[in-house]
Parts: sequence; C-alpha cells; structure tokens
Amino acid sequence: LLPCKQSSDRNHCAFFFNSAERRTCVQEEYYICKTFECFLGRLDQPRHPKSHQRQAQPVHSSTRTWVNTFSRIPLVVDGIIEKANLKPTDSVLEIGPGTGNVSVKILPKCKKLTVVEMDPRMAAELSKRVQGTVEQRKLDIIVGDFLKVNLPYFDVCISNTPYQISAALTFKLLQHRPLWRCAVLMFQREFALRLVAKPGDELYCRLSANVQLLAKVDHVMKVGKNNFRPPPKVESSVVRIEPRQPPPPIDFNEWDGLLRILFGRKNKTVSATFKNQTTLDMLEHNYKTVCAIKGTDVPMDFNVKDAVQAVLDSVGMSESRAAKMDNDDYMKLLSAFIDAGFRFTAA
Repeated sequence: LLPCKQSSDRNHCAFFFNSAERRTCVQEEYYICKTFECFLGRLDQPRHPKSHQRQAQPVHSSTRTWVNTFSRIPLVVDGIIEKANLKPTDSVLEIGPGTGNVSVKILPKCKKLTVVEMDPRMAAELSKRVQGTVEQRKLDIIVGDFLKVNLPYFDVCISNTPYQISAALTFKLLQHRPLWRCAVLMFQREFALRLVAKPGDELYCRLSANVQLLAKVDHVMKVGKNNFRPPPKVESSVVRIEPRQPPPPIDFNEWDGLLRILFGRKNKTVSATFKNQTTLDMLEHNYKTVCAIKGTDVPMDFNVKDAVQAVLDSVGMSESRAAKMDNDDYMKLLSAFIDAGFRFTAA
C-alpha cells in the first residue's frame, strides 16, 4: 500500500490522498493489474508508470482479452467438428482459428480449409504448425477483419466467434451467396439462447425473429468457461445454423423495419406501439413518397393514425404483443401494411 497523510483532526481516523498521491496510487494499481495480466499471457509486458521511456505499442486490436484456445477438453473440439458433418469434398471456412487447435482437426476431414484471422501473429503460428505436413496444401489463410474481407465459396463454416462481433458475423454469413450448407458457431451463452428463443420466451427478441426467418437454428451444446485457457468470465454455447433454401421471398429491409418498431416495446400491444408519433410521422412520409413515385394522389381526408389502425384491425392484431407473435404473424402484418401503401424503409 502507498503511504498517505493522516488527518490533522485526532478525533478522526480517516486517511486521505492529495491529488498527486491519488494519481500515483492509480498508476501503481494499473501497473500491478497489467503485470498480472501479462503473467497470465493476456498482454504484452507493460511499462512502469514512472518510466520516461516511450511506451510499447498497444496489442493488435484483434487480440482478445483472453485467448480462445481449447486446452483442457479436446472432446469439445471433436464434438464441434462432428456436428458439422464434414464430407471429404467440403470446402470449410473457419473464423478466428487462433493457433489452430480446431484447424488441425478439420484439415484431414475436408478438401480445403480457408481461415480468416485478424492477428498476423496467430496466422503465422498456424502456418508454422502445418508447415511440412501433407495438409499444408489444403490450408488457405486470409489475414484481415472478417467483417471487411471478401469471403470465398464454402460449404461449411466453423467458428469460435469473437463475441463482440457475434451479430454482425451471423448476418454476414446469412447474406453470403451462394448459400452454404451449415455453420457450427460458438457464441456467448446468452447470445446463443437468444438465437434459439421462441415466442413467449424471456429472451425472444428481434434478433431471434430475424435469424429464424433466414435459417433454422439449433442449440448443440454448452461449453463451460473452464474449457478455455485462461477462462473467460462468461459461459459459452455452440449452435448449428442451416440457412433456409430457397430464402423466403421477402424484402429483409422492410421486414427488419417493421420488427424494429414492434420490438421497441415488445410487451406493449401492437396498437399502442403504432400510436407513437415518431412512427406515425415516418409511415406518413413513406406513404406520401410511394404515392409520388406511383403518380397517385394522396387522399384529401388521409389520416395516418386511422389508416394504420385500419390495417391492424384487418389482420386482427391490434391487441397482440410482439413478444408472443411468431414469424408468420409478422409476415402477415407486413403484407397488410404493404398492400395499404405503407413502407418501413426509405423508398
């Protein structure tokens, strides 16, 4: 502990830091914490706060606060690969391979493996790991941000997903063409449970409805945090995603625009949700834009609030709640709005 001055009032045992001492204490505490993290292998060696030397460059942005390496239970890796049902003719995409604990078990089972790794050091380690083996020619390494790179053709995707990009990664895969056969992805437990949640579940949300519109999602297994080294603070789960083929004939932007409104307050009635003035202004603007594009006149007695309520009454959903509606309900409601001339995205 750092020394501090004692209060001049002898009736109090309180201690206090002056500004300079408090700043020094915070710096020392930061240094101790970072040194401990370095000991665990999470960060490069930090500079002491009193050092006047130039501090080392920060760790590459792709380096996670804990390394996603299975080290204690190889059966978890085998289970993930088994759920992918790999064929000898498959081209496989792996996202975030790290040092390649999963990659080296995929290679003997497929025709080609493409990995996307943001950290050049991890990519170099993986390349070194397969160098000189018969599997080397099967491996193609892309160094870069998964969300920015162009993806090659693949049949199966396997990923120990960086949790901070879970949603963006999922939708990039679902929008990829040509469609793939399946993806076996590891996510943070809560995110995975949202993907598979059903209407009425506490975790059912816009994410659930959007993903389930485009794909079939199954919860495969739970993965405890002790399966990682060092262990993260959250539990994980593995899900299997199979895109619907053919994809549903629907404008996804319109669909998502409707769901944004409904899930803004998912436990309110649909009628109450659509009484929000901002929502009504948006619908009125889009309605008038569509009329202008079609060359039709807006009725003189047009009242957007009454028109929206008429749509809800026509499908009998005024008293429904988004939290308990399924995708068929959303699709029926969206179709009724479009037939009435309303849009949920800018024309």
